[in-house]
Amino acid sequence: MNCVRTFALGAAVLAFAGPASAADVKLPDQLAWTAYGTGSAGYNQSVAIGAALKTALGTNLRVLPGKNDVARTEPLRQGKVQFSATGVGGSFMAQEGVFQFGAENWGPQPVRVLMANNGGAVGLSMGVAKDVCEKAGKPDCKGFGYSDLKGMRVAWVKGAPALNVNNEAYLAYGGLTWDDVERVDFGGFSASWKGMGNNEVDAVFASTNSGLAYAQASNPRGLIWPEIDANNTEGLARMQAIAPFFSPVNASVGAGIDGGDPVPTAGYAYPVLTAMASQDAELVYNMTKAMVELFPQYDGKAPGIGGWSKDKQNFEWVAPYHDGAIRYYKEIGVWSDAAQAHNDNLVKRQQALLAAWQQLKDEKPDNWAEAWDKKRREALEAGGFKVVF
Repeated sequence: MNCVRTFALGAAVLAFAGPASAADVKLPDQLAWTAYGTGSAGYNQSVAIGAALKTALGTNLRVLPGKNDVARTEPLRQGKVQFSATGVGGSFMAQEGVFQFGAENWGPQPVRVLMANNGGAVGLSMGVAKDVCEKAGKPDCKGFGYSDLKGMRVAWVKGAPALNVNNEAYLAYGGLTWDDVERVDFGGFSASWKGMGNNEVDAVFASTNSGLAYAQASNPRGLIWPEIDANNTEGLARMQAIAPFFSPVNASVGAGIDGGDPVPTAGYAYPVLTAMASQDAELVYNMTKAMVELFPQYDGKAPGIGGWSKDKQNFEWVAPYHDGAIRYYKEIGVWSDAAQAHNDNLVKRQQALLAAWQQLKDEKPDNWAEAWDKKRREALEAGGFKVVF
């Protein structure tokens, strides 16, 4: 079985047990986790979940906004927060030790998943300022596609490989690369969206339900989400070669989408609630239990939050689940032998990457980036794992 599987909308979802009381959930008085910056869907959903924890359990959740993947992951690996509501950057890319996580002071991280938002109704897309349609010769924006971004300004967020790879993947769908556009650097996710409003950039990545996207939709420049054609096999192949976790999604929730026709775009699990493998299994067990059993209390409290529903979970994703979370899922009868086999393989993948990293540290190469890229690929191939990035 391949250790990396792209989440597919058509995949069958395991049935979950019925609702239970949260009275026996045991969480400390104080918890902390990192999330995307204020105004993002991840941050807004985290705040809503925190309110439910406070009301039901008396637990105060401190949500620390991080402007990029490194900023969200650093407090997690240092033990300053117990969890992170992150994306593919802080989960899959951190596990893989690639991009910023390939730096000599980072390396592959033993991250573990508790639960993920697999909403399906929310797209993870490159939003484009509506006024650029005229520049592309399509003043009414009809037929505007990602290929029309050639020569235009596209955001690059420092320290945020997930955002940048996702932009690259959308460009690839349109047959473009970074060489075909003008790259505009920003210090954080929020800054990139504010840059669109200030006419500093034309295209920025986000979830369609991001608060910053809603703000941009009311900006004089406006906002559109160019469409992805699920039947464009060549375009999707180019996209998934860059970002294998993407699949077509019909987004029905988001800025400029709510109340109208769904927009054909792409997406993946976001946010993803993670912990380090070393995190206390009892705490992880209770946090997972709280997320599932308090869902009715936070559902509907932020755009797209319904994707945390227990019937939308995918137990064969690209990063392994924590033992504490698995214990809870086994209790409610939803953890299968196939899920366990897939999880075991992902843990072995992480172990192979960590061992390769330590070997390279001992070798002390002169050109770290080049040496790690080679060592990583060799380790994955030797273990029979799929090489990504």
